[in-house]
Amino acid sequence: MNDRLEDLDTIRFNRPTHQVTNQPPPLVGYNAWAGDAILRDAVQRAGGSWIAGRAGDLGELVGSERLQMLASQANRVAPQLRTHDAFGHRIDEIEYHPAYHELMTVALANGLHSTAWTAARSGGFVARAALNYLWNQGENGTACPITMTFAAVQVLRSTPALAKAWEPKLTADQYDPRLVPVPDKLGAMIGMAMTEKQGGSDLRSTQTRARRLSADWYELRGHKWFCSAPMSDGFLTLALLDGAITCFLVPRVMPDGQRNRFLIQRLKDKVGNRSNASAEIEYDGTLAQLVGEPGRGIATILEMAHLTRFDIVVAVAGMMRAALNQALHHCAHRVAFGRELDAQPLMQNVLADLAIEAEAATLLAFRLAHAFDRQNDDEHERLLTRILTPVAKFWLCKRLPMFVSEAMECIGGNGYVDEHPIARLYREAPVNGIWEGSGNVICLDVLRAMQKTPDAREALFRELGPAIAADGRVSRYLDVIGTELGNAHGLEGRARRITELLAQVLSAALLVQHSTKEVVDAFCTARLGRDGGKSFGTLPGRVEVDKILERARIRT
Repeated sequence: MNDRLEDLDTIRFNRPTHQVTNQPPPLVGYNAWAGDAILRDAVQRAGGSWIAGRAGDLGELVGSERLQMLASQANRVAPQLRTHDAFGHRIDEIEYHPAYHELMTVALANGLHSTAWTAARSGGFVARAALNYLWNQGENGTACPITMTFAAVQVLRSTPALAKAWEPKLTADQYDPRLVPVPDKLGAMIGMAMTEKQGGSDLRSTQTRARRLSADWYELRGHKWFCSAPMSDGFLTLALLDGAITCFLVPRVMPDGQRNRFLIQRLKDKVGNRSNASAEIEYDGTLAQLVGEPGRGIATILEMAHLTRFDIVVAVAGMMRAALNQALHHCAHRVAFGRELDAQPLMQNVLADLAIEAEAATLLAFRLAHAFDRQNDDEHERLLTRILTPVAKFWLCKRLPMFVSEAMECIGGNGYVDEHPIARLYREAPVNGIWEGSGNVICLDVLRAMQKTPDAREALFRELGPAIAADGRVSRYLDVIGTELGNAHGLEGRARRITELLAQVLSAALLVQHSTKEVVDAFCTARLGRDGGKSFGTLPGRVEVDKILERARIRT
């Protein structure tokens, strides 16, 4: 008997050391569109349901093992700068991993850059937002050149000759990375080089100089501190023309096939994604064409910023959804202390808190997309884009790093290694609050909209009307905002507080109109009342977390 027990002990001791147990399977093989009822309902309400077929195909790709592999490869092998060829000629080229080119090919083939402009029916902005929301659940670096190309179309329309030459290429659903003249391209991309080392967000500090060479061409000299997607076919940039800041388009390749003097000095070793390159560049006799009116460069480029800020709102909402999906998936499969994580009350509280935040972000993003679709025909919607864009951009960008960090904590150590998809989201999260205006810049823009455009302020309050009538908590919170706005003393110093209050009440109002009682009660209690805490996972005990979590889960 004792010999047998000793044999069993020996067997147990000699078991293999690398058996894998209690590890969740990868989150693959799901459809990020078909499995997300919250997203589909938001798109349908906003008038973009006709995109369902294409969104379904893209959603299947986003949830596939293939996209995870491509995203991992494109971010594991960073772009490499080649300033000269083997014979000493200056070439200023960047080499990307093949996975980056494949991702760009797929993204453009699905019209992520073009759908808002080429849609044959209403709801083009909403439809494109649906695609953008899905894509940012898969890979974020490629979203940068896509966003700039999308937004540049609006800017170039201020100069008909440029729009005629460039727009057909910018809206073509083909990716063509060749450095050839634009007329020879299957499709073209636009980058942006605005900021300089002495100015950052203060574009009025621009020191790059321009001088006229002919009726159509100008020469630029200067240094740009950040240039994103430097292998694009053209770049919108700012320079001083006769002492006034003016917008220009810099082609990468001239009409005769010669390369423009676009000198890439170095690539930035940035915190975020590795798939897309960010560069520091020099203009040294670089040729450019005028965009818009001389001296109105900042006003011209703000048309682009308005659209890229909108894109950031949608992308951030999509990234929240991606982080939530990973946290929910992990906690459904991981056992700790005798039961699944998502069966434990405190983890349920954390997950439910993340779920209501992600749903509010989704509703905010698609309400804004609907406003962009209607802005040319409806003054209320136009005014709403003016104020809702910076409010949503500030608030969602502030919430995203906290959100992803909490989701990573749900996953634990596995989430803190680059092999896990949430690590890419974590690295990318902070840039959204910096790009196209940091928090202070955005909140001051909100104040300007409230003070200088009274109609925009009234449009905002009209938007809240149905929710005020339906839920007294929204009305009471609005009184707090009224008090803040009514106190003119130190208003600029309280711009962040005012913007945050507006974002919270707008989110609550959208949930009141479009979500379930459980989600509304949880959000209003935690965000508008005094019972909620400062961190995620502090929902009051009376919140029905089971129903919130059931609503939030992706159906696989």
